[in-house]
Amino acid sequence: MGLLVAGCDRKSPAPEQANVAAANTASADEVAPGPAPDEATGPSASTEKLDRSHKGETGPTVAFTAPDGKPVTLASFKGKPLLLNLWATWCAPCVAEMPTLDAAAKSLAGKVQVIAVSQDLQGAEKVTPFFAAKSFTTLKPYLDPKLGLSLAYQANLPTTILYDSAGKEVWRMTGGYEWNTPAAAKLIAEAS
Repeated sequence: MGLLVAGCDRKSPAPEQANVAAANTASADEVAPGPAPDEATGPSASTEKLDRSHKGETGPTVAFTAPDGKPVTLASFKGKPLLLNLWATWCAPCVAEMPTLDAAAKSLAGKVQVIAVSQDLQGAEKVTPFFAAKSFTTLKPYLDPKLGLSLAYQANLPTTILYDSAGKEVWRMTGGYEWNTPAAAKLIAEAS
């Protein structure tokens, strides 16, 4: 039985979008966690898919741009767990989950690194005004205008990947999710 993955897809030619996988088949390592009945609103309302099939893998070595303008790779974040979010300003589920990701980043400060890497082709031109308008308190704008990460992961947006402190993948979540909930905290705690 096929499972349609919810994510942004503007039906654009491949070079103009970061979504390279529109549908997958569920396996024993994939589950659609679904919200509890009282959490069935917002970005997590049945759009997410949790995938554990890449557990133990090291992240791609693709460079992207840190908020200070310097190139960085996932290896730069080893030492503490990392919650990596791939998103874009044109992706409605991405935009909807960003405030919850910012809230999670604030509550996890010092324990788990949380980074949101934009997959917007226009980079800072689109992302800087977006961050200014949203007034995030903790998230900083990381940029990947060449889509290196989303292509390496073959990811639809939004996709969030949790790494342990050794830089090994724990799980990845495809689709919008509410990152400031008890259910999310339980998932993130798996990296400890």
